[in-house]
Amino acid sequence: MSILFGCSKKDMRKLYILLFIFCVTACGRRQQVKKYIAGQYKPIILKPAKSAMVLYFDSLGLVDVTSIDSSILVRLMYAGTHNFVGKKLYEHLNVAYLHPNAAKALGRAAALLRRKKPQYRLMVCDAARPMSVQQEMWNVVSGTQKSIYVSNPAHGGGLHNYGLAVDITLADIQGHELPMGTKVDYMGYAAHISGERQMLKSGRITRQEFKNRRLLRSVMKAAGFRVLPTEWWHFNYCSRAVARKHYHVIL
Repeated sequence: MSILFGCSKKDMRKLYILLFIFCVTACGRRQQVKKYIAGQYKPIILKPAKSAMVLYFDSLGLVDVTSIDSSILVRLMYAGTHNFVGKKLYEHLNVAYLHPNAAKALGRAAALLRRKKPQYRLMVCDAARPMSVQQEMWNVVSGTQKSIYVSNPAHGGGLHNYGLAVDITLADIQGHELPMGTKVDYMGYAAHISGERQMLKSGRITRQEFKNRRLLRSVMKAAGFRVLPTEWWHFNYCSRAVARKHYHVIL
């Protein structure tokens, strides 16, 4: 054989070894294809690495709200630039996190909304928020009339900084936000809930916007959340006193 191929016996042995490896590999691949066709072989799918903020939230025991109810939509306004700060505050975060207690309550609200209005969904615009981000927000409004809409970190921040508050609106199944009179994070009287009837009479908000706000409040309150008089979209799971006593701040 070595004479026919013009190779030495040593080279022939290498050739045989390579041929053997090729046959074994080809056979293995055929077996994988057969198993895949039969539904027995499952290829490994690599998941994208979690960001530093997601890992931090996970370490605190906070939970992804969609793991409680997959019907909840998430569009974090501070993960982009369309917000009152005008810049991105969350890097590599598109998941809404809350303390487990608040997340479960939000799941109850989502279920209640589906029973009342099957064509509607809850859409989370902000949830758990680190105190470092709270400081950036405060720096924008400090010393202005808009400071009443942002909790001062020097005074302990707000319920977002414990994972116990959520900014939320209504959307249809396709993810289109319903009209609510103002956008989420609007800083002005039209966002207040105390004067909604007067705003309806004056035409500042429409009857449909009025009804949408009332619907959102009804399901959130029934699930155990508290309203904030100056922001129709903001709901707290508990009081600040309770949060400071029983929960931990997100630094």
